[in-house]
Amino acid sequence: MKFSARTYLTACILSVSTIVAAQSVNSLKQQREKTLKQLQNTTQMLKETKQNEKATLNKLNLIGQSISERRRLIDGISQEVLALDRQNDSLQAQINQLQAEQRRVKADYKRLVLEQQEGRKRTNWMQFVFAADDFNQMMRRAGYMTQMTEYRKVQAHRIQEIADTLARKQEAVRQNRNGKQEIMQLQQREQDNLERDQRKHQSMLNSLKTKEKDLTAKQKQQQKKANDLNARIERMIAEEIRKAEEAKRKANAQKSGGGKTSQPTTKPGGSTTKPKESVNTLTKEEALLAGNFEKNKGRLPWPVLKGFVSGTFGEQPHAQLSHVTVNNKGILIQTPQGTMARAVFEGVVTQCFSVPGANNIVIIQHGNYRTVYANLTTISVKAGQKVTAKQNIGKIYSDPDDDNKTELNFQLWKDKTPLNPALWLAK
Repeated sequence: MKFSARTYLTACILSVSTIVAAQSVNSLKQQREKTLKQLQNTTQMLKETKQNEKATLNKLNLIGQSISERRRLIDGISQEVLALDRQNDSLQAQINQLQAEQRRVKADYKRLVLEQQEGRKRTNWMQFVFAADDFNQMMRRAGYMTQMTEYRKVQAHRIQEIADTLARKQEAVRQNRNGKQEIMQLQQREQDNLERDQRKHQSMLNSLKTKEKDLTAKQKQQQKKANDLNARIERMIAEEIRKAEEAKRKANAQKSGGGKTSQPTTKPGGSTTKPKESVNTLTKEEALLAGNFEKNKGRLPWPVLKGFVSGTFGEQPHAQLSHVTVNNKGILIQTPQGTMARAVFEGVVTQCFSVPGANNIVIIQHGNYRTVYANLTTISVKAGQKVTAKQNIGKIYSDPDDDNKTELNFQLWKDKTPLNPALWLAK
């Protein structure tokens, strides 16, 4: 059976388009499942708040996060439905082509069978072979008979092969239609839940507006504590760097001067100046660690197993309170109760300390990068300890006076400069 180049090209295009559509459907399905898990985590955190109708900023933020996730889920389902429709269109086009090919192959097979039956009626095939004029003609006649028999087998096999492929394609179409129906039902449920959350969010927002003065005062107090914490972290990191520079400077002086360190020079008038020199404080191991850390920008694991960013990096207006500015040196990650903070990369613990109002803090060095984990109730590491990526370093504090809010303050520094951690974590 011979097919034109155009038919073959059409089959290839349809096959490729189906593969692309299937990949799109699978990708959207994975995204839907991921969003559903995030929504379940947010719902869990909302359940962990104090079980009463009292409006709080924490409840408001959690409901707002739930609304955002439901919208993302609904939009994702809409894209998934469109992708399923495209995949079914492609599958249907292949089914139509296979059915047309099946009709051609069956017609050819039927014609071949009829011709052989008619030939048997008119001629004995053995006589036909041995009635040849010479040996070469006899071999050609025998070969022709063998080819005809083999061709019939091939055509019969092709008919069955097409039937099997058709059955698989039709089953795929059926499953897609069922899957589409299921996710559209899910979409409708989430749309109902979204409208419920929006009503609840607006009601709570109205309630909190009557307490805005008290909430503003409390938020400013919290920001002052955050500023004090950030200042202390900045001083401690600067002191670590200063000590490392001083140690390296002394080591360099001893190597070059036979154990003598460089002395200050005296200016006219009696004033002195310290010798200045560029000091690379990183050892070879630390430099390699820093290089590996940089290569993983955008791929670092989250410092918690579950959670969402509840406070973004930098200075910005408060989400709910007017005339209030929030300034974060890192990001805030809200997570379920009992969650452990974990290291985002291998490194060495340089600081474990406590600050009133911020609980326990851990600083981990990764070459000239440092990650900070604040608001821990317990610490499971100690200064000088080497840690690996995803190793638990402490339990995050749940605030009983703030609806059991469990929030990690996560910071990332390069030397003395704070960076936006959200750009470094895996999406």
